[in-house]
Amino acid sequence: MEVVDTAQINSFAPIAAQTNFVQPSEEAVFILTASQLKYLIKEAIQPLQDEVRDLKATVVRQYKKIAVLEATQETQADNQLIQLRLINDLREATNKGPGKTEISRADKIEKYLTSRPDHRATFETLKGQLQVDNVRLNEAIKILITTSDRSYSIQKETTGDKRKRILVMLPR
Repeated sequence: MEVVDTAQINSFAPIAAQTNFVQPSEEAVFILTASQLKYLIKEAIQPLQDEVRDLKATVVRQYKKIAVLEATQETQADNQLIQLRLINDLREATNKGPGKTEISRADKIEKYLTSRPDHRATFETLKGQLQVDNVRLNEAIKILITTSDRSYSIQKETTGDKRKRILVMLPR
């Protein structure tokens, strides 16, 4: 075995002082039983466990909210699709032309004007003949003007109430 000189050993002393090497004291030594160690560990990690539990509950609530939002979004998409279909159906219904009732009303107006000697009638009289409101009367007159081979004119009353309108069948 090699003999080590004490001067070589003491040469480590300045290095230990430079690295703040501290000799262990009695205060730094802990003696714990296994149950005490378990209790200390449990107390140390309890706040972390509570936080993890709260975060898990938050995640569950967020998943539920997302599911509700997705269901709502699907319902809204379905409703929009239904609305688009209804709008399309309405467009097709308005573009298909006049129905039997409108054509029948137009024919009744034409027969009434033909039977009159002056070939004139006020809108009020025509409403009474057809038993319709202003909107339906205007629809019938529009169809009559566009589909008939005769010419018609809409004039205002020249005597009396100037707000009244008159439908006139023009001579051929």
